[in-house]
Amino acid sequence: MNKIIDLKQRKESLKKLLYVITKYEEEIIKALYNDFKKPAFEAVLTETNYVISDLKETIKNINSWAKPKKVSASLLNFPSSDYVYSEPYGHVLILSPWNYPFQLALCPLVAAVAAGNKVTLKPSELTPHTAAIISKIIIETFPVKEVVVVTGDATVATELLKKRWDYIFFTGSVAVGKIVAKAAAENLTPVTLELGGKSPCIVDETANLELSARRIVWGKIINAGQTCVAPDYILVHHKMKDTLVKFLILEIEKALGTNPEESPDYARIINLKNWERQLSLLENQKTLLGGKSNKESLYLAPTLLDEPKMDSKVMQEEIFGPILPILSYKTKADIEKIILSFEKPLSLYLFTQNKSFVDEVLQKYSFGGGCINDTVIHLVNNKLPFGGVGNSGMGAYHGKLSFDIFSHKKAIVKRGTWLDLPLRYAPYKDKLQTIQKLLKWI
Repeated sequence: MNKIIDLKQRKESLKKLLYVITKYEEEIIKALYNDFKKPAFEAVLTETNYVISDLKETIKNINSWAKPKKVSASLLNFPSSDYVYSEPYGHVLILSPWNYPFQLALCPLVAAVAAGNKVTLKPSELTPHTAAIISKIIIETFPVKEVVVVTGDATVATELLKKRWDYIFFTGSVAVGKIVAKAAAENLTPVTLELGGKSPCIVDETANLELSARRIVWGKIINAGQTCVAPDYILVHHKMKDTLVKFLILEIEKALGTNPEESPDYARIINLKNWERQLSLLENQKTLLGGKSNKESLYLAPTLLDEPKMDSKVMQEEIFGPILPILSYKTKADIEKIILSFEKPLSLYLFTQNKSFVDEVLQKYSFGGGCINDTVIHLVNNKLPFGGVGNSGMGAYHGKLSFDIFSHKKAIVKRGTWLDLPLRYAPYKDKLQTIQKLLKWI
C-alpha cells in the first residue's frame, strides 16, 4: 500500500495550487477564449473564480473534514467509543470534459488531493489550449508522483481505463459514461459519473413571464448552451406561450443584440462535429428565432423551435447547444407524459407562483437537482449536492461532499477493557430470553 499523503502536505499543496492558478488566471481566460471564444466574464464566473472559491473553502475546512468523527456508540458494545475515519482511496483517475474544461478538471482534483489521493487527470483533447495551461499549472504545483496530467485523444482515455484504479471520476456524456462504468466494473472500481439528459423547464400560468424569460435565456445562452444543466426544452402553459416567446426573443436581443454573431458575450460551438450535429437537430423544424450559423467560426445563433414532434431528433437526445424547443401543455397530464417519456434528467426547472404545484412537481419527478423560478444557479451553493440520478449520473459532489466522495469512510470501534459482559459468548444455554429482552429494551 502506498504511503498516505499527510494532511499538512495536502494543505500546503492546495495553497500552492491556489497561488499558481491566481498567477495564471489571465492565461486561463485567454486559453478558454482560444478554445471556443468563451467570454472573459463567463470564464471568470464559471471557471477560474469557481475553482478559486472551491480551493479557499477546502483549505479552510480540510482539517475538520479529515478529522475522525465520533458517533454515538451502541449499548451492545458497551463500553466503547465509535468513530468514522476518512481514508483516501489511493490512486484516482479523473476524466474531465470540454464544456467547462478548467472548472470540471480542477474541482474534482482539488477534492481528490484534499482527501489524500494521488491523481491522474485526463483533460479533454477538444480544448487543447486549456489542457496546456492545466498541465503547466499542475507541473508547477505538484510532484509528478502525486498528480500527473495525461493529454491525448479518446484512445488515450481508452488505454487509461484499461488500468486498475482505486477510484474513477468521469464527467461527460451518457454514452461514454456507460463505457467508463463497464471498464470500472472489471476491477470493481468505485466510480462517480456526472452525465446529463434532457432537463425540462416548466412555465405555468402563474409565472412572471418577463422575469422567467430573462432567467431561462441566461441559463440557455451561457457557454452557448453547452452546459449539462442548461434547460433542454420548455413546457409552457398554452395560454402563456405567445407572451413567453415574445419575452424570450426580447431577452435574447437584449443580451446579445439582433446579431449575436457580433456579440463579444457569446461563445462558439466546440468543434465542427458538434456544430454539424446541432444543425442536424434543426432539420424540418419551425423556427421562431435564430437558426443562423457560420461553419467557419462554428457559430450557431440562439434558436427557438416551435412545437417539435416528440419523435423528432431534437427531442430524442440531449441538445447541448443553443437550441431551445418550446412545447405547450394544457393539463398536468401533458407535462407528465412528456417528462416521463425521457430518462431521469440531471436538472428540472419550474417557474410558478403556485406553491402546491411546486410540491407536486418535486414529489412526482426524479431528477438530479434544480431551481424554482430560476435556472442553473443551484450549482453555486457548495452546500448543495450536485449529481444525477439514473441515466443522468451517479454520485454527488461540491463542498464537503467532494471531500467525502474521494474518501473511504472507515468504521472503527474502540472497546474498553475494564468490563467484558459474558452474555454474547457461548455456551448460549439459558441466555436466549435474556438477549431477547435486552434487544427489545435497546
